[in-house]
Amino acid sequence: MELNRTGLAFTSAVSWKINWGQICIGAGLLLVTVLAWWYLLHLARGMESTSTMDAMGPIARPWGATDLGFTFVMWTVMMVGMMLPSAAPMVMVFATIHRKRGERGESYAPTGLFVLGYLIAWTGFSAAATLTQWGLQAVVLLSPMGIGTSPWLGASLLIVAGMYQWTPLKFACLAKCRSPLGFLITEWRDGAHGALLMGLRHGVFCTGCCWALMVLLFVGGVMNLLWVAVIAGFVFVEKMIPAGELVAKLTGVALAGAGVWMMVSAVN
Repeated sequence: MELNRTGLAFTSAVSWKINWGQICIGAGLLLVTVLAWWYLLHLARGMESTSTMDAMGPIARPWGATDLGFTFVMWTVMMVGMMLPSAAPMVMVFATIHRKRGERGESYAPTGLFVLGYLIAWTGFSAAATLTQWGLQAVVLLSPMGIGTSPWLGASLLIVAGMYQWTPLKFACLAKCRSPLGFLITEWRDGAHGALLMGLRHGVFCTGCCWALMVLLFVGGVMNLLWVAVIAGFVFVEKMIPAGELVAKLTGVALAGAGVWMMVSAVN
């Protein structure tokens, strides 16, 4: 019965009547995204100076707690800027359904809890990426700017990312990200705790869909904002257009091919 009510709420929500609540939520998501990109731009410019490069930690010395904390914040903000735009449709539908439920006197939860759960999942990924960067720089496979120094590392990451684009896990997670209706009906939970958990689960599916693409930042440069924007744009297209699965497959072929080409070039 609860799933039926949720499905009816979604059907009613797709009319997308403009209201101040939706405008505020959309403006909030846009503001957070803009601030994240502003921070990354500010950071990229600052890293050109010697002082910021020292803060990042040259590869000649081990990282300390400050280096780890700085890099973790960088990854966390980067994931917010890259992933929040592609999550916006899901967030807006969630908010609209809850508004409809509130109008009927049913349980209501703030949309911010759903967004928080989503970002918690990507914060976990950021922690893993920070430790990975730490380890790779410790063995001199990454420069201080987070660019791979070994063609074998770059080739391996490209091939792994390309192969992952064809896996059942990739398509299962992508399907969850592409269908707000399917996700919210099958994953619906009431209350504030339910909203947080739904956001977390959506973030986990999103991470499962995109983690291999994010690892490619170690190929083009963690602070190469053009490369960051290209990956973010591809993630958005993959989730939004009707042919998203075909795009994922074709991209997988291209990535694996680029990895093989890089490997052959390294041998020659």
